[in-house]
Amino acid sequence: MGVHDTVRNHERWPRLAELVHDLAFLDGGHDAAFTLASGRESRWFFDTKPVMMHPEAAGIMGELLNLRIQAMDAALVGGLELGAVPLTAIAVTSPHAPSTLRGFMVRKNPKGRGGRKTNNPPGIEGTSLEAGGNVVIVEDVTTTGGSSIVAVERIHQHTACQVVGVISILDREEGAEAAFAEAGIPFESLLTRSDIVAL
Repeated sequence: MGVHDTVRNHERWPRLAELVHDLAFLDGGHDAAFTLASGRESRWFFDTKPVMMHPEAAGIMGELLNLRIQAMDAALVGGLELGAVPLTAIAVTSPHAPSTLRGFMVRKNPKGRGGRKTNNPPGIEGTSLEAGGNVVIVEDVTTTGGSSIVAVERIHQHTACQVVGVISILDREEGAEAAFAEAGIPFESLLTRSDIVAL
């Protein structure tokens, strides 16, 4: 889907694009200057950790994420460590979050236990998912979609929850949309690479 119209047309969206450009974006020129976590090489690099730790950017992301989480009728938000952890905290602590929104995280490598108090399966920590519910998976930067698809599969295999969507801060536009479509998972982002490169 790309960026939903309600996000792109929001009055604070242009400021988020500016902040991501200024805090997260590096252009290596015409050469493939950067090796990404996926192993691919790219001219462009996005480090969204400074964006997630910036109060103004976090405030805007919290508002926009909750706009879409509520539209998807989700009560739970989380994703694969590390990028999804601060993003989940931004979503659940936003003044725009409903009081019922709860967060969780999925470890890349389960440690053999979940939540002893929450009865979550190994590697899923935070809010109890035992009762099920609609889930939105969040991610900081999406290239191929592989990390989020791992989180979706773990949720579907080990809980009674249903993933109703994946939202990324930034879609690098390198195949994630097609991968999510093939997996039958609605995917959108707050921004795309094209939005930032054009600034």
